[in-house]
Amino acid sequence: MANILLVDDDTELTSLLTDILSFEGFNVTEANTGEEGLAALTEETDLILLDVMMPKMNGMEMLKKLRENWETPVLMLTAKGEEIDRVVGLELGADDYLPKPFSDRELLARIRAILRRTGNHSNGSKHSDHLTFMDMTVYPGKQEAYCGDTLLELTTTELALLSHFVQHPGESLTKETLSLDVLGKRLAPFDRAIDMHVSNLRKKLPERADGKPRIKTLRGRGYLLIEEH
Repeated sequence: MANILLVDDDTELTSLLTDILSFEGFNVTEANTGEEGLAALTEETDLILLDVMMPKMNGMEMLKKLRENWETPVLMLTAKGEEIDRVVGLELGADDYLPKPFSDRELLARIRAILRRTGNHSNGSKHSDHLTFMDMTVYPGKQEAYCGDTLLELTTTELALLSHFVQHPGESLTKETLSLDVLGKRLAPFDRAIDMHVSNLRKKLPERADGKPRIKTLRGRGYLLIEEH
């Protein structure tokens, strides 16, 4: 039973969403400000639903602060049409975004997709609890990744993305494929989520010893994890 922290200053909406999520079997903690949200965050929190527009500390400010110490998955709730909020949220480490207004069905689908890729990993492969490629090792079950002996500070989505790349080195992976396999949703027109997650992942991966980029952009197609030779 997953624990969800819902942070939104709209008390009517939080009450409604709490009823919906509780009915679906989730444990929900409500907070109406960014400050309350940070105070309510614990090791047991599995997912944060975070509204962008709030007084005092808004959703972006809260996201920035919590990413200093926490890797808890975050689903941003944004105003319809506010693309800048979505892009900035993804840059700051949000796992996904959902424009308001949204349906109960869509919200539940997004929540379950995030929880599947962050909390219900089996072994990453049938024969091992880790994935390796060159100097990188990924432990999907433990939600950890290393480059050499260095622990990489990745969000849950970035780790899921790296796991997917490591399982398909040297393969051209389309944005459509990555969106379905990593984010659990079809790629919508003008959706930049995968691009932003790849960009964030690139910044956190140490440079290769030979100076080559680790992830190559295939213009108009997608991305590729470059092999050693």
